[in-house]
Amino acid sequence: MSLIAPTLQSFFTDRLLRQRQASPRTIAAYRDSLRLLLNWVHDTKGVQPQRLDWADLDAGTITAFLDHLEYERKNTARTRNLRLTAIRSLFSYASLAHPEHAELLRRVLAIPPKRFDRPEIKFLTQAQLGCLLAAPDQGRWEGRRDRTLIALTAQTGLRVAELIGLNNGDITLGVGANVRCLGKGRKHRAVPLNTSTSTVVSGWLIERGGLRDEPLFPTRAGRRLSPDAVERLVAKHTRTAASLDPSFPAERIHPHVLRHTCAMNLLHNGVDTAVIALWLGHADIRSTTAYLHADMTIKEQALQRMATTDLPAGRYRPRDKLLAFLEDL
Repeated sequence: MSLIAPTLQSFFTDRLLRQRQASPRTIAAYRDSLRLLLNWVHDTKGVQPQRLDWADLDAGTITAFLDHLEYERKNTARTRNLRLTAIRSLFSYASLAHPEHAELLRRVLAIPPKRFDRPEIKFLTQAQLGCLLAAPDQGRWEGRRDRTLIALTAQTGLRVAELIGLNNGDITLGVGANVRCLGKGRKHRAVPLNTSTSTVVSGWLIERGGLRDEPLFPTRAGRRLSPDAVERLVAKHTRTAASLDPSFPAERIHPHVLRHTCAMNLLHNGVDTAVIALWLGHADIRSTTAYLHADMTIKEQALQRMATTDLPAGRYRPRDKLLAFLEDL
């Protein structure tokens, strides 16, 4: 049997870094998934990761690991599938280097992802968004930063990773105002800014100061906000908005809801889904069509445009038993 270690190392250095030029986020996600797997196998089988061979990672072991993630670590089915994607990518690469283990590797590659119910897309109405924008304390530096961050996210639909990666120099104001970001799959895109968002961002840039390559939304110490920090600040202002307006959603609003809000606002204003996909940086337009199912008003508008069929009123009445007997003779 052959050891896993050399193949795993070349998978990262040769396949991911050199051949595919994978993004740092992809490499980190694959690293964390495989590290979880190796540590779990070590805990259950007592074999050091550097001593593992392919027989130690058969289909039964991988399935048991995935069940461990779901039932013991309480990971969602989506997270379980992401871990499986990393494992299958490694095994697909290994199938080229180890044809002698083709049957073992094939059985692992045949493990299907787990199906799961997709939650309903949550978004804010324009009135609710206005209430959230009014929640940050404008008398404090953090409040002005947070209001700018929320306004920019809700209008551009940036992902959290794209948002915290912004620098001062990524904003262009004046004619053709826009924000440029590095998105998923290492794709650059520019999203236009409307007048109100440009005004808010312009005021923040003046107060923020700093160099072009410094973070647009820093902490007090000048460091970039972390994803957890963005989630906490949105949750904080959500609680404030809910206390000020009883009609504001009581459930927790996470940053991705602002991205959904942007998409639904574009959809309500008649923007084609292909344009929305470009706006949000979707690689596949099928990701954008999910928004068509999220709002009942879109379906109600379609219903109003449908031709109605006049049906006679009435209800079903069973035939008389005696007459039915005679008719059936």
